[in-house]
Amino acid sequence: MRFPFSALAPCYHPLPRRNPVPLETGSHPHKLTPQLRAILTLLALSIFINYIDRGNLSVAAPLLQNELALSPTQLGILFSSFFWTYTAFQIPAGFLVDRFDVSWVLALGFALWSAATAATGAIHAFTSLLFVRLVLGVGEAVAYPCYAKILARDFGPAHRGISNGAIAAGQTSGPAVGTLIGGILMARYGWRPFFVGLGLLSLLWLIPWIYCRPRTQPLAANPATRASLPGLPEILCQRSCWGACIGHFCCNYQIYFLLTWMPLYLVRERNFSMFKMARIGSAAFLLCALSSLISGPITDRVIAAGASPSHVRKTMLAIGLSGTGLLLVLCVLATPAMSIVLLLAASTSYGLCNPHVFASAQALAGPGVAGKWMGFQNFIGNFAGIAAPWVTGILVDRTHHFFWAFAVAGLVALIGSVSWVYVVGPIEPVAWPAST
Repeated sequence: MRFPFSALAPCYHPLPRRNPVPLETGSHPHKLTPQLRAILTLLALSIFINYIDRGNLSVAAPLLQNELALSPTQLGILFSSFFWTYTAFQIPAGFLVDRFDVSWVLALGFALWSAATAATGAIHAFTSLLFVRLVLGVGEAVAYPCYAKILARDFGPAHRGISNGAIAAGQTSGPAVGTLIGGILMARYGWRPFFVGLGLLSLLWLIPWIYCRPRTQPLAANPATRASLPGLPEILCQRSCWGACIGHFCCNYQIYFLLTWMPLYLVRERNFSMFKMARIGSAAFLLCALSSLISGPITDRVIAAGASPSHVRKTMLAIGLSGTGLLLVLCVLATPAMSIVLLLAASTSYGLCNPHVFASAQALAGPGVAGKWMGFQNFIGNFAGIAAPWVTGILVDRTHHFFWAFAVAGLVALIGSVSWVYVVGPIEPVAWPAST
């Protein structure tokens, strides 16, 4: 991937501003400044690396299982252990992001998860591998609260679609590249060099980030301002928060269902070869990434033309999520050839709604509490990473086919669509009580 180093030059500030202003001040309302483009590029690259790091253990599983003599139960523990700490640390991460300089919180989290990835290549025992996976979850937990804070604070509403679309594209292209390229490199050089090399090379991301990071002063740095900001109890009193949490969980259920079970479904149920499975899986996630990149800017343009931001985002969430569920159900009922088309269409549909999950949270919370709001929402949403693989495994084990697993995914998608439309109120900044 080529990195636009030329975009970094205009974004360096030797000293922080005494009275920081949003990074968009003075820019054209429909264009990102060079500094914001560089920051967004780095954020998208960070989540791209994030999703390769969290998923590369699954790619290495056949090699790792043979070398370390791991049982299927031990592998299952390793796969799920990441979510134990990743989910648990979402709320603390949200508090850190709202209290301290978000740029440094992200940098420290990135360094921690990259170091954990590199350390994985030196592990020779199950217990040590489990510990490193738990550390990986802690480091990656800061990512989305940091993104929410930076996008809500430094990117205006006119750029919320394109910025979240770039993050969503990085999220889904990571598994596509990690599965395809990672598998090839591991087959040729072994899994240990891959983990060590990936972790150490990823640390290079910190160099342009430290150079280019946003230097806006945290709103909570002033004690008076901090005292006036709503806390987590006030956030939890908002119906929209719980509606967004339910919708986020239902969205995540779809992506974790595909991440964990799509390869086995294509090989066992549809009798595709491993090579064809890899191509189909990579194509599905790449289409999802492309759809996210298109969905974000389109919604920005529609909103800029005068449409209600709330109506536009709710429409994209409802159509994208319900379309994903319907297409997945049709996929399991179709012929093998048609099932590929429907599976790719389902992934594309998911890309339509994915950016707006995070854009909606940023719009509702506002810059002051975006970290805490996103931390809690992501805390609830990532229980889907535990539920989707577990529920699917039980259904497949008892019925010996994937129909009911796909049907449950479709039902969850429908519930999520209803929550986004009817439980979440207008997607606009919450009017916090004056007493907070």
